[in-house]
Amino acid sequence: MHKPDRLLLAVFASVLMLFSIPAAVGQHRLHNAEEEKIKSYPWMNQSLSSDQRADLVLKELTLDEKIDLVHGNGMPGWGKPRPNAYLGNGGAGFVVGIPRLGIPIIQMSDAAYGVRSSAENGRYSTALPSNVGSAASWDPQAACEYGALIGRELRAQGYNMTLGGGVNITREPRNGRTFEYMGEDPILAGTLVGNRIKCEQAQHVIGDIKHYAANDQESGRNSVNVIISKRALRETDLLAFEIGISIGQPGAVMCSYNAVNGDFACENKYLLTDVLKDDWKFPGFVVSDWGGTHSTVKASAAGLDNEEPMDEFYGDKLKQAVQSGQVPMAQLDDHARRVLRSEFASGIVDYPTQKSVVDVEGGFEIARKLEEQSIVLLKNANNILPLNRESVRSIAIIGSHADSGVLSGGGSAQVDPPGPPRRWQEHVWFPNAPLKAVAAKVPGAKVQFDSGENPESAAALAKNSDVAIVFAHQWESEGMDLPNLSLPENQDALIEQVAAANPHTIVVIESGTAVTMPWVDKISGILEAWYPGSKGADAIANVLFGDVNPSAKLPMTFPRSVEDLPHPKLVTPPPGAQGRAAVMRTGEAKPTFSVNYDEGLKVGYKWYDAEKQPVLFPFGYGLSYTTYGYSGLKVTPGNSPSVSFEVKNTGARAGAEVAEIYVALPASANEPPKRLVGWSKVQLNPGESKNVEVSIDPKYLSIFDEGANSWKLVPGSYTFMVGGSSQDLPLKQNVDLK
Repeated sequence: MHKPDRLLLAVFASVLMLFSIPAAVGQHRLHNAEEEKIKSYPWMNQSLSSDQRADLVLKELTLDEKIDLVHGNGMPGWGKPRPNAYLGNGGAGFVVGIPRLGIPIIQMSDAAYGVRSSAENGRYSTALPSNVGSAASWDPQAACEYGALIGRELRAQGYNMTLGGGVNITREPRNGRTFEYMGEDPILAGTLVGNRIKCEQAQHVIGDIKHYAANDQESGRNSVNVIISKRALRETDLLAFEIGISIGQPGAVMCSYNAVNGDFACENKYLLTDVLKDDWKFPGFVVSDWGGTHSTVKASAAGLDNEEPMDEFYGDKLKQAVQSGQVPMAQLDDHARRVLRSEFASGIVDYPTQKSVVDVEGGFEIARKLEEQSIVLLKNANNILPLNRESVRSIAIIGSHADSGVLSGGGSAQVDPPGPPRRWQEHVWFPNAPLKAVAAKVPGAKVQFDSGENPESAAALAKNSDVAIVFAHQWESEGMDLPNLSLPENQDALIEQVAAANPHTIVVIESGTAVTMPWVDKISGILEAWYPGSKGADAIANVLFGDVNPSAKLPMTFPRSVEDLPHPKLVTPPPGAQGRAAVMRTGEAKPTFSVNYDEGLKVGYKWYDAEKQPVLFPFGYGLSYTTYGYSGLKVTPGNSPSVSFEVKNTGARAGAEVAEIYVALPASANEPPKRLVGWSKVQLNPGESKNVEVSIDPKYLSIFDEGANSWKLVPGSYTFMVGGSSQDLPLKQNVDLK
């Protein structure tokens, strides 16, 4: 079929949906008598707890119905379509409901930074700033708004479960999915993803947190074995999940492709049962990553509750294993009960999804505001920014398709842009052009574009302009890792030539992770815009011209080069290592190569601190168009120590400062030099001071004792430090804690 025909069909489908009778998504509409009967069932009593309601339903289920709840039924493009494929909503997959008991279908969509597969059902989705950009806001309320918008758009498009919620901390910044995650610190990442999930689920969708755990590279992700100590795992990667689950209470946890200490994550008893279900008391269900299930009996015993997207191991094989006694019925009941509980807890039973029209303009407004809080001002020599509308008469806009749009990250997170469907890993620019956004700010100035393909041409345009703004990009995607952290396609050389032609050069970076900058000393201004979303260009222009005062801080370290990373050489699979296809065919895959996390506790800024390694830009760093001063630190010991201090806006315009709190533990704790334990984002008018008080969770001051399998506070002297970044901490106080 020709592409124009597909577009017409999509539009036609949307019109039909607007006039259709609302019904539970993907299910046959029940007759009134059946509906009334279902309403009378005891588990429809909303005054009961989610656990009680799930238990009541479980007693009514047949063996086949229990099996139905613990596996998916395919997704478009994955294997041969099932006879019941028509029940799906075009998303990542679905779990059939139990219509006779009023239990709806679970319709899943990838929704990392916006709802994916919207085009499959003739819909539109807002692309928000990438998740790492969201983390740069350091703002739990912004994370909440992020999740709430996704939740609303999921429901409008007929979905009731998100597969977003990525929180793998950045051990390996070349990881192709870094843009889907929340940076390198577990407390920052866990806090923000938890608030996102909490507000997502408030819209009556099942939330998800992923990829559990230590899924920190895409190269060989189906066959890599991550070797890491339990202490390092609990204090870094798993701590982010623990915090996120505690705050967000997601209905599902997605286990990852990789193995951890010898066992694949989706059949890893230590991860799924010992930690998640026993230590953390997680009541929801564990869903496999797509094709990440490797067994029936072992996976079930380890704690995997739902196989996706098919039923290779949790269909007939699981039924036979239950009937033969290899899998106890109580184990299957637990899997099914957890799925049911999440359906009740999220509200998808009581509030059936009904397709509706997405609030496009409202989504644009939220996307723009969130991006404005995500843009990090990294350099501002001689206060070149904000640009002066009165004095700037000519601007050169150079590179990165800035005449047509802004870049997004690829893979299963890719939000469908307007227009025809895109291929897997195709580069996508959302149609919000920086050229147009900048020109709108200075209608009397000459604003011209050069693609940057010919550096000499770009330099000539820059030389004849008051200001040159180079838009640089670094694209990444699921399914691949970056070879390095350099800007691709000779962009470094382009920036060098433009800067040589015009000293008033500003670089705007669209990336999903850190980039190296050999030209950093030769240009005047740098903005890190991440993948900026549907209205990213408008947000960038607002920051460039000072309509918005930047307040974001880096959620990850920008190193000087890959040689400074804990593992300068990315460990990749040997030739012939099994990939996903082999795993799906045989179900007998074994890890074929290992990555040893011998840096242990030293992740991100903790590594650079411990190794005394200089960096390009440190964790927590970000400039403003105003300045801030700190004073009056006071630490009050107790079960949850309290940290108070004054922050003053010492500049001439209003702004928001992220005030960061770090602690150095006693030497006997054998920890990196310092760790983030709290922060507060403070809004201040010019000259205004505010007292900030932050209560510190005692776990954030503790270490994990492997022998006791518990957290403990090491007695001794703790140094509390407060300031504007991990390397700018003017306030210090030593406190003895017992």
